[in-house]
Amino acid sequence: MATLFTRIINGELPGRFVWKDDRVVAFLTIEPMSTGHTLVVTREEHDHWIDLPEALNAHLWSVAQIVGRAVQGAFSPKRVGVMVVGDEVPHVHVHVVGFDSPGQLSFAAVDRGVSAEALDDAAAEIRAQLRVMGRAEVSD
Repeated sequence: MATLFTRIINGELPGRFVWKDDRVVAFLTIEPMSTGHTLVVTREEHDHWIDLPEALNAHLWSVAQIVGRAVQGAFSPKRVGVMVVGDEVPHVHVHVVGFDSPGQLSFAAVDRGVSAEALDDAAAEIRAQLRVMGRAEVSD
């Protein structure tokens, strides 16, 4: 059975994509820890990041870094952190999260009531930053 993320990637469920290439995608989570909280997800279903083929792992982290720079440019957080947890969806993904204090890097701190408009605006800001960075992989 396809994972939740595969269903989003395949368009069966909605997603606010900011990046698409042939190996990974990036889209905003609907329960962000902060504005612009983005998931970088492999297109192929892999349950655990330590089992990724080396080239795919390198690409995943390269895209996470690029998206992190876009989050930094769009929202000016003090830092941009990454988290690999993988417990809630068995499909490799990296959380890219801007934060001003370490307490924001917690699933207990997610915003379960964020509006669709706020998510759309955040995605647009990240896409704009990626375009400024000259990235062709920006999703519309």
